[in-house]
Amino acid sequence: MEDGTFEKVEQSEERMYGPKGILVCGYPPAEHKFFLLFMERAGFDDRPVVFVRTDDASKSLKELLSLPVAWGAEELSHMPRALILSGFTPNELHKIMSAYRWAELPRQLWATVTPVSENWTVEQLLEELQKEREALKQP
Repeated sequence: MEDGTFEKVEQSEERMYGPKGILVCGYPPAEHKFFLLFMERAGFDDRPVVFVRTDDASKSLKELLSLPVAWGAEELSHMPRALILSGFTPNELHKIMSAYRWAELPRQLWATVTPVSENWTVEQLLEELQKEREALKQP
């Protein structure tokens, strides 16, 4: 997403914007350990994971990515289910999305951090992603 528009991610080994990290939104606390195990088995256990709590909705993506590893683990999040990835290569993004589909996990929103979105609050980004999801459903 760039300037609030959807952008298809092509195959590449060039690292995308931002520090390496994963922001996890809307996952119930009972799924946090499972998510970490999923990331390990998918080969991404080297990425810092932050579980975004409901109270973190007004924080920017940049601020959230600077929080300690496993921030918010075991805490509730009343947000839409989403993964916000930072510092991944496009090929890594495709790999994690394929692993997620293969595992038949619940549908969720996906985003990567950009120079524009890093200053958005997580709440703003999730609202934009939900609007895009609805727009893509339109015939």
